Amino acid sequence: MDRRGTMNKAVAPEALQSLDQRSRDIFRRIVESYLGDGEPVGSRNLSRILPVALSPATIRNVMSDLEHLGLVYAPHISAGRLPTQLGLRFFVDAFMEVGDLSSSERNSIEAQVRAGDAQSAENVLTQASQILSGMSRGAGLVLATKVEGALKHIEFVRLEPTKALAVLVTQNGDVENRVIDLPIGVTPSQLIEASNFLNAHIQGRTITEARQEIARLKDETQQALDSLSQHLVQQGLAVWGGDGAGQPARLIVRGRGNLLDSIHAEADLDRLRHLFDDLETKEGTLQLLDLAEAGPGVRIFIGSENKLFSLSGSSLVIAPYRDSEQRIIGALGVIGPTRLNYARIVPMVDYTAQLVSRLLR
Repeated sequence: MDRRGTMNKAVAPEALQSLDQRSRDIFRRIVESYLGDGEPVGSRNLSRILPVALSPATIRNVMSDLEHLGLVYAPHISAGRLPTQLGLRFFVDAFMEVGDLSSSERNSIEAQVRAGDAQSAENVLTQASQILSGMSRGAGLVLATKVEGALKHIEFVRLEPTKALAVLVTQNGDVENRVIDLPIGVTPSQLIEASNFLNAHIQGRTITEARQEIARLKDETQQALDSLSQHLVQQGLAVWGGDGAGQPARLIVRGRGNLLDSIHAEADLDRLRHLFDDLETKEGTLQLLDLAEAGPGVRIFIGSENKLFSLSGSSLVIAPYRDSEQRIIGALGVIGPTRLNYARIVPMVDYTAQLVSRLLR
């Protein structure tokens, strides 16, 4: 084990489960102290807070055993102990008692989510990320996927000689506006003709289906689909649909300043920048959705348990939210330092995910 608290090899679960009650009490106090203030705790301080009287020498012997198992480490010579990543995982799995939110906390979360336009998916998701950030003192994160609806109508409105506004309306009333580029010389009447042609072929189809139908028409007869219509489809439909069905549309992160407040060393700050760089890539957002889909309910990832956070030393508490057919359509959670208050954050994330699922239906 190195001084950063990582392990060269995993410890067998039976070795951890065989800890006697005294060792468990000391280990739990070390972790609870770390989660509280982030500082190492020494044998003398532990002797004052343990429920049973133990000498500092006895405590040091137990701490040495815990260190041998890879559960704790000393950040400096003659310093107290901190939990390793393995130790935090053991604590979460074996000791952490997850309670439930009080009725007042539930009411507060729901009231804040509904503070704006509760019928707007964008508002619900943005409010959810802000709430998680404020209540956890970490960074609230919401991943929203683009859900394709059947199209009802498409219209192109010229804004200037080489730009137009593409207005796409779905059967359920959602409206998407995109500014697109136009070929030189296109007239307003040509845009109307193109809109009429496309509306005759895309109505009732999703974006992906519409693109497939237009491609079929193009192959079937070039005259049926002139160059302007092809260009508008590429500019309007393709942009709105993303790179393909199911691709994430946006990632909402609130409360980055909360993470910066807990960073003291320049190296930690660099790792944090790396984390956000990764999050803002398509690969990063897809990884987050994969994490949420991999298991039911709330999941906890500590440090390098997921490669997305391996360089930042951060933890992630994440849960999926679902549509009316119980399909996962996104994920929300909290990112923060490894000393997150997991017992409080887990029920918070769980309830918020359930609330978002209900509102987005």
